[in-house]
Amino acid sequence: MTERGHHTLGSSNHLAVFETDYLELLGFIPGRQTSRTDLWRDPPGLTGLVFKPGDPDARYADLKVRGVPVEDPVEFSRPVELTEGVRDARFRVLRIAADQVVNGRTFFCHHHTPELVWRREWQQHPNGAAGVAAFIIAARHPAMTAKIYDRMFGPGVLTSTRGGVAFRAGTATVSILSAAELARRFGKAAEPTLDGSDRMVALVLATKSVAQTRTHLERAGIPHAPYDTGIVVGAEYAAGVALAFVR
Repeated sequence: MTERGHHTLGSSNHLAVFETDYLELLGFIPGRQTSRTDLWRDPPGLTGLVFKPGDPDARYADLKVRGVPVEDPVEFSRPVELTEGVRDARFRVLRIAADQVVNGRTFFCHHHTPELVWRREWQQHPNGAAGVAAFIIAARHPAMTAKIYDRMFGPGVLTSTRGGVAFRAGTATVSILSAAELARRFGKAAEPTLDGSDRMVALVLATKSVAQTRTHLERAGIPHAPYDTGIVVGAEYAAGVALAFVR
């Protein structure tokens, strides 16, 4: 993980930086819990699905034309400590309106300074993780939940899959699945919401070697089980997120 960073908006983070994407652990330091109350109202666990926008101005205009409810762009930064000194990583975010995504957020994040995030010294991981292969959302009505993404990227971006729908996002797949299909794939995933509403519940990470991942988990005493061509760490051991690793 990267050293802890502190956003000008009030949140703090650590990153697991991969080849072209990353996993962000987001929180706050004491005294800042009221700075981003929108971040802490969702259930603990996986709560953000983020895309690269390309040209952020063109993306914002395109979303408007498509009739996608999107908030006004927000600019922010965080200091990054490097051996050559401190520099500011700067970002521009386009967030889909909060009422369009239940128990989480979907947005685009443009990096003005990508060289301050994708650095070789942060991209090598003892467990072999190399990138996000799949992002899983549990939904009572997958096709209905997926409509916002078809409006964002379609028409025709969605494909049928067992127990739900899916679409490609770069090298990753976003799948929106029924509870039954989620249980078939992952066993016990994140705890369901009391009202049965949607929830972001699982990540599949590509690894350079499943054997390397397994060895690392066993050395760390982290329970795991078979998953497809790889292994999975149950949600109860991974902060409420079913975390699979595949080659």
